[in-house]
Amino acid sequence: MRRMLLLLVCIASPLIAQNSIPEWCRALPRPQYRSIERVKVSDAWFEVYKPAPGVFAIYEPHQSEETIAYLITGDSRAILFDTGMGISDIKKITEELTKLPVLVLNSHTHDDHVGGNWQFDTVYGMDTDFTRKNAKGSWEDAQAEIASGQLCGDLPKGFDAKSYSTRPWKIAGYIRDGEKIGLGNRSVEVISTPGHTPDAISLLDRGNGLLFTGDTYYPGPIWLYRPETDFKAYAASISRLNALAPDVKLVLGAHNVPIAPPTSLTHLVLAFAAVRSGKVPGTPEPEGKMLYKMGDISFLMRAPAAH
Repeated sequence: MRRMLLLLVCIASPLIAQNSIPEWCRALPRPQYRSIERVKVSDAWFEVYKPAPGVFAIYEPHQSEETIAYLITGDSRAILFDTGMGISDIKKITEELTKLPVLVLNSHTHDDHVGGNWQFDTVYGMDTDFTRKNAKGSWEDAQAEIASGQLCGDLPKGFDAKSYSTRPWKIAGYIRDGEKIGLGNRSVEVISTPGHTPDAISLLDRGNGLLFTGDTYYPGPIWLYRPETDFKAYAASISRLNALAPDVKLVLGAHNVPIAPPTSLTHLVLAFAAVRSGKVPGTPEPEGKMLYKMGDISFLMRAPAAH
């Protein structure tokens, strides 16, 4: 879970017994959402917010990942940056928000970011073996997302838990670092930011000062413990993003909360360097993990091997 460590009052579904509510769920709703314009949509699985002009944050608060996809609209086409869990119909939501043709890009291809890819004809990916492998889909990874303690509230009507999987999707084309994608009256630049995964990217809307960081940065414990994680690559990627901070007004990550100040990028670089140098003590977490926290930045990593 990428939950933030907050002690707030939970507003949960009345259909759930209080003693069955997962701890992460008790921290909802997050207070940051009070300052963001909410957009009404027809599907209660999603909450949609408008953190910037022409940008819709499509939030899934009922699953522990609290994944956020972004619909970035121009006047001729739109980019859907991630497609979420695939638990409910994200394509229907995008059609309620825009009538423009939609290009799907993924911040990376972990299952919680590609669940709705199969619904779209135009999905571009990075040219990596990791991307191609994940495009084949996964039943096991998806099932882990609906295991005990992972849900808060009701699943959508008609959802079949037993058959739930990350469905295969077709890679329609490949994108590359530095590529600029025009949406008409706005343009976004693809920035390769490997580390969390080999195919991780961020998007920079330079004209509007917006940086979409995927799982390279978000408010909450950043997952850096999986086998595909590369610390050296991650350090280089976050340093690259921090160099963009003077041109950025708003950082939009892929979990928990869709808004953060550009100063978070500097904090991220300093915190990761301090953790790698052994200056930050860790707190043991289940399954052989360790949580490292420095200021407003935290990382969930594998515990050091015992000698």
